[in-house]
Amino acid sequence: MSHCCYDFDTEIDRRGTGAMKTDALTTFFGRSDIEGLWIADMDFAVSPEITNALARRFSHAIYGYTAVPESYWDSIVYWLSHRHDWKVGREELIYVNGVVKGIGFLINYFTRPGDKILIQPPVYHPFRNLVEGNGRVCVTSPLSRTVDGYEMDLDDLEEKFRSERPVMMILCNPHNPVGIQWSAEVLCRVGKLAKKYGVKVISDEIHGDLVLYGKPHIPFLEACPEAREVGIALGAPSKTFNIPGLSSSWIVIADPGLRRGFFHWMEVNEFSEPTFVATIATETAYRHGEPWLSAATDYIEGNIAFVEEFCAKHIPEIHPVRPQASFLVWLDCRDLGLAHDDLVSLFVDNARLALNDGAMFGEEGSGYMRFNVASPRHVVERCLCSLEKAIHSR
Repeated sequence: MSHCCYDFDTEIDRRGTGAMKTDALTTFFGRSDIEGLWIADMDFAVSPEITNALARRFSHAIYGYTAVPESYWDSIVYWLSHRHDWKVGREELIYVNGVVKGIGFLINYFTRPGDKILIQPPVYHPFRNLVEGNGRVCVTSPLSRTVDGYEMDLDDLEEKFRSERPVMMILCNPHNPVGIQWSAEVLCRVGKLAKKYGVKVISDEIHGDLVLYGKPHIPFLEACPEAREVGIALGAPSKTFNIPGLSSSWIVIADPGLRRGFFHWMEVNEFSEPTFVATIATETAYRHGEPWLSAATDYIEGNIAFVEEFCAKHIPEIHPVRPQASFLVWLDCRDLGLAHDDLVSLFVDNARLALNDGAMFGEEGSGYMRFNVASPRHVVERCLCSLEKAIHSR
């Protein structure tokens, strides 16, 4: 099935291109004869508008030092306003070559070794790596499991703010891996608590453009005035338009006192200098990529529905948690009754599938697997059939 002029059904062989998803399987899973459904990029061809814009620039014979055009910044301001009704001033923006790198810069600038930083597991595993790898102390306020998914335990969050006194919180909005787009009410409560207890909130919003089923993305900085005072948001076109290899991300800091010193530090160290590849791809994506994105999200919603229906019919022991954003489906595999290593072995060695195991996101993720469904539907079906066969042949 093709949507408009975009084809999401053709299977593209990525082997030999240096793609992490295919060419690093042996490194991460111990074998290469498996399907890569793990790292969070899509197996869909990039929008031809982006490909063509890069090809035009690469056709020039010189790739020298390049000034950053004002139109690049204008495109980010336009996109955030148009897509999320988020009014961001040019002065509030700075480039960074990756959201994880950006969080690392923020940790190193705003905190000191030994400081406490709060995360909400099960959560994107680099958060803990960044905290502990930089000599800071990780404090956790785990999400609470509900009938349909998860919710934030705001009472526990306040208790951790009060008792542990973290200086920073890393918020995932929308949340990876469980796919929640937090409500304005929840985000406002986080902002008010952070202001009360003197906590800076770093909001990773990289999946914000991939909200599903007509839900709006609620930027943390838009939740309430307190969130603007304590908050720092990071985002990118990378997940949205399947261009993470081009290293283009941005940071928004609304509060002048927060941003002044940090932006200066970024600039003097030249951490905020984009390549022309990053600026061209970003501007083209934000100006011309919305039709592709609309078609891609429709296709992803169809894949999620397919996973839900297949599991209900053929693998009732596995319960997909429907995401409100992104192409990552959190699979509840606890009814299989397997220990962690046995669960991983079932997927990798028996079904020959490479998924992120839930324990990677914190002990609260044990018994779960994260399934990237941004592939042609027949690939998703093939993988689920392999999993069904592996489960029923145990």
